[in-house]
Amino acid sequence: MDLLRRLVGPDGLPSGRVALFVDGPNVLRDEFDVDLDDIRAAGRSLGDQLSAARLYLDEHATPGLIQAAEARGFEVVVTSGDVDVKLAVDLTRYAVEDRADVVAVASRDTDFKPALETANAYGLRTVAIAPGSYGRSDALQNAATHAMTLDDPADGGD
Repeated sequence: MDLLRRLVGPDGLPSGRVALFVDGPNVLRDEFDVDLDDIRAAGRSLGDQLSAARLYLDEHATPGLIQAAEARGFEVVVTSGDVDVKLAVDLTRYAVEDRADVVAVASRDTDFKPALETANAYGLRTVAIAPGSYGRSDALQNAATHAMTLDDPADGGD
């Protein structure tokens, strides 16, 4: 009951600290036509405080993308090579260090399933955000306590 009280405020709206982790190379693809503002809005809809909004990019990211992400309030994390390990470690740290009540990962990559499962084990609400209806990962959706799709108005991803 205490967990439920932390996640829903007296007005019935979602409450709590939300940490949003975005797998840039997997989400920001031409075929999905995802807008950074839509991703941030999806994260904000999950609680009353966006405690982290991180966009993970590889070393091939353009300076224009980095600048646009920072202008939209994202902390940009650039890694050499694959971003999966850094994102998964950071998400897990937020869970075990009690730095969030909700962790959300925007991706279609099943590599994040263990990180979501760890966050679940620590009592956090977890959300898998798909970049589009054909970009959904069944494994991520099943590991998370909630799933949403950015192009689905019923999910608030509009």
